[in-house]
Amino acid sequence: MPASNTNKRRPATPVTLGKSEMGKLPPQALDMEESVLGALMIAKESFATVADLLRPESFYKVQNRLIYEAIAALAAKEQPIDMLSVAEKMRSLGSLEEAGGVIYLSELTRKVASTAHLRYHAQIVSQKAIARELIQMASELEELGYDETQDVEDLMQKAESDIFEISQRNQKRDVTQIDPVISEAFARMRKASQNEGNISGIPSGFTDLDKITSGWQKSDLIIIAARPAMGKTAFVLSMAKNIAVNYHRAVAMFSLEMSNVQLVNRLIMNVCEIEGEKIKNGKLTQGEWNQLEHKVNDLLGAPIYVDDTPALSIFELRSKARKLVREKKVELIIIDYLQLMNANGVNFGSREQEVSIISRNLKALAKELDIPIIALSQLNRQVEQRGGQGIEGKKPQLSDLRESGAIEQDADMVCFIHRPEYYKLYSDEKTGSDLRGLGQIIVAKHRNGATDDVWLRFRGKYAKFQNKDEETDDMPEIDEPNSGASIQIRSSMGSPTMSPAGATQGIDAPPF
Repeated sequence: MPASNTNKRRPATPVTLGKSEMGKLPPQALDMEESVLGALMIAKESFATVADLLRPESFYKVQNRLIYEAIAALAAKEQPIDMLSVAEKMRSLGSLEEAGGVIYLSELTRKVASTAHLRYHAQIVSQKAIARELIQMASELEELGYDETQDVEDLMQKAESDIFEISQRNQKRDVTQIDPVISEAFARMRKASQNEGNISGIPSGFTDLDKITSGWQKSDLIIIAARPAMGKTAFVLSMAKNIAVNYHRAVAMFSLEMSNVQLVNRLIMNVCEIEGEKIKNGKLTQGEWNQLEHKVNDLLGAPIYVDDTPALSIFELRSKARKLVREKKVELIIIDYLQLMNANGVNFGSREQEVSIISRNLKALAKELDIPIIALSQLNRQVEQRGGQGIEGKKPQLSDLRESGAIEQDADMVCFIHRPEYYKLYSDEKTGSDLRGLGQIIVAKHRNGATDDVWLRFRGKYAKFQNKDEETDDMPEIDEPNSGASIQIRSSMGSPTMSPAGATQGIDAPPF
């Protein structure tokens, strides 16, 4: 079997089978199936009681599955459900005789003495169906495991994605009475009241932005989007440094585009304020060596965890994120960037559908872990092609989000990064203010708050964003691109190590 087939699942719906090859019958509860169907046909409006638990595939017996399909079709159109209406519906679908005819339907209704335990019986039917799915999944994996042409990593990813798919499809959450939710809301409000500056979430370190967001909030999916060269990575690295170094809160960053070393190189540029080209060629002045040695200590031991797995799947991310939150107490996750992720193990008709699944699962993961997740995203080329004069002409819009409208739908917040000077716009035509060295953060969607724009200072040669009013020693820069520093510093999930000067594995201040 070729490796590409590992992503193709056979239908999970089991048909009526005899004993398996191991001499065991698949899990089933035919008496419960019959009880459920009979109750649905005699109890008015009882379908709502089991609709969240059962699907046609939940029924082991083919006849029972066909009957439930007819019942579900009637319920979808809000039509009465009883023995006669079900029989008529099945007749129109051409499945009545295959399911045993009217005689079998009448037998089902006669077997039901009470509908009081309908949901309990439905839960048993559902659990047996899940068990059959797991058995089928395990059988497929066993078969593939014996195939020496299969890649073990692909099989592991398939196993994880299949389990995830089954768990997501069958995940149920009970309705909660409002009192404990109110208590939790009050507890969060009391905790937030103790924070300075009305920050209830994770502070970004950018004062004006935090005033709008009150910090990045738990369970939120935040999309930060921009065209290439706008400084997306510089922005989240600056923010990660603020959160981890200034506020001592753990951050994890999944970089699908850069290696760990490249990422840490940029972080060193950011913190040490040494130009990437100088670090690359080693031509630093005595003062710059001292500056590098002194400021890099801020990063050592910082709770920043980096992962550079290429083509990361949403299922791998889920597993790693759970571990980071559990073991490293990570409070915020950054993904650079969304369009480089994939959803291996699931078949899609288009890339747009796959991106939709990824964004939906990122939101679900943020809710599950109860932490904010920030995902970078690309924008369409239409930003450059758009007409219009002044800084508003090239300003990104929600419709510019690349590959999927689902990104906007799933996100709790969408922010754009816009640097007018990139388009040779050096002043605001309305106010006359100087735009050189500035970046505009546009909060275009905010599900739980206001939308607004803030201006930050962008220092391209250091791959750094900072508050606009912070003092700097350098003059405003005119569209100065980031330089790709190449310090050879080891990165071990947030614990870079220094080495003697001149050694191939690291760089440090020379001996004085």
